[in-house]
Amino acid sequence: MNTEEAWNEVARRANEQRDLQGLMAVAQWDQQVMLPPAGAAARGRQLAAISGIRHERLTDPRLGALLEQLAEGTEDPVRDASVRLFLKEHRQAVRTPSRLVRAFAEARARAHATWMEARAARDFTPFAPSLTELVGLIRETVDARREPHHADPYDVLLDEYDPGSTVAALDPMFARLSAELGAFLDTLRDRPHPPGFDGAWPVPAQRALNEAVVQALGFDLTRRGRMDHAEHPFTVGVAPDDVRLTTHLYPDALLSGLSGTIHETGHGLYEQGLPKDWYGLPVGAPASFGLHESQSRFWENVIGRSLPFFRWLQGPLQEHLGGDIPSPEQLYAAANRVERSLIRIFADEVTYNLHIVVRYQLERALLSGALTVADLPDAWDDGYEAVLGVRADNPTDGVLQDVHWSAGLFAYFPSYTLGNLYAASILARLEEDLPDLWTRVEAGDFTPILGWLRAHIHSKGHLVHAPAILQDALGERDHVADLMAYIRGRHGALYSVY
Repeated sequence: MNTEEAWNEVARRANEQRDLQGLMAVAQWDQQVMLPPAGAAARGRQLAAISGIRHERLTDPRLGALLEQLAEGTEDPVRDASVRLFLKEHRQAVRTPSRLVRAFAEARARAHATWMEARAARDFTPFAPSLTELVGLIRETVDARREPHHADPYDVLLDEYDPGSTVAALDPMFARLSAELGAFLDTLRDRPHPPGFDGAWPVPAQRALNEAVVQALGFDLTRRGRMDHAEHPFTVGVAPDDVRLTTHLYPDALLSGLSGTIHETGHGLYEQGLPKDWYGLPVGAPASFGLHESQSRFWENVIGRSLPFFRWLQGPLQEHLGGDIPSPEQLYAAANRVERSLIRIFADEVTYNLHIVVRYQLERALLSGALTVADLPDAWDDGYEAVLGVRADNPTDGVLQDVHWSAGLFAYFPSYTLGNLYAASILARLEEDLPDLWTRVEAGDFTPILGWLRAHIHSKGHLVHAPAILQDALGERDHVADLMAYIRGRHGALYSVY
């Protein structure tokens, strides 16, 4: 088979893999949005079947031979990057037994159902057996996929979400962040909180408001996307023209629901902005989860918690909620209130990464065997008390608050912190490239911002890894320094700490 024929066959197989992933994404979306509780077992079998088919096709020796044939290079950067990424995925799959792939898919479905049950009961007990099973399967997966360059078992998992990320790099980053954020948090300890606001608004009216904001930011909600309710908000990119957001709105927590919606919109904008011409090829996917989170955290926090944004929001608030709505200054103060709290998704920007530190430590301990699932709730509470000075009085507000572990997403949490770091650096560069950035935000003109992100981030797909995309877009940056400068600028001014 000549080079062109080999490439055409590889491209066909890559598209088939992406289509199977799309089917799994729809099934997983349905599982969290529409599925009747009694359907969980059948859904687990369905997902296991698709996973097994995908794994069987991915491990085909003929695919490996074609990829090896093309690995020397074709002088086409899109083809070469796709071959490199597909070959890595093929080799990982070959090292992973089919039995393990199917078992993991079924275990995830069971775990999600028992996590929902445990949350409703405010009792960790129903979830513990499912999580124990998942942790065991994850350890098996790590053992199967570990390579000589993985200095730590956790590196195997990190490499799936943020290629090149390692414990050796994360440990000093988290140590530096913990020290600098902790010191800044201490300076706010005795400062009075800025005044916020009280109020409750019907969820249907809030939904209309949220939909208006989503569309104003540039997400196509009419033809290429949709938004639904979920217990824990998430986004699924089935295809560039099928991107599904979910959110969770609360009658008496206007900003919490809106922030979650804007966060998911950031994910959705990235998915809708990926190059359509590359869809189906590995190069057409997002470059990393950290880069993905940079998009969600940028829109949620950098833009969505800014005073200019809240000034623009007055119009949509009046249109959809009416009556006595909070002022921009009240919204800004409430959105940026700093406090040591229990719930990660509601955390302020000063403490958010400390929530991630706790999870990072617990995941590594679970993976190594230093911590058992039975001891996890107490370890969680102890970790929160040590890092944030708070302790949950029930598991739903503690160890059960995140959906990630029930989905088998171990080592995902560091991506949030990477996203926060990247988002701060993106802002620093945007303020140079768009000097009237904040004037445009106040006017509700988000098009130049989205255009910049499309040009420098979204359109790159996975042609190169995330650090190279950021290097090209931003130049050399100290991401921790950028984040701390951003936090001190916004929260220092709000709390009169300079």
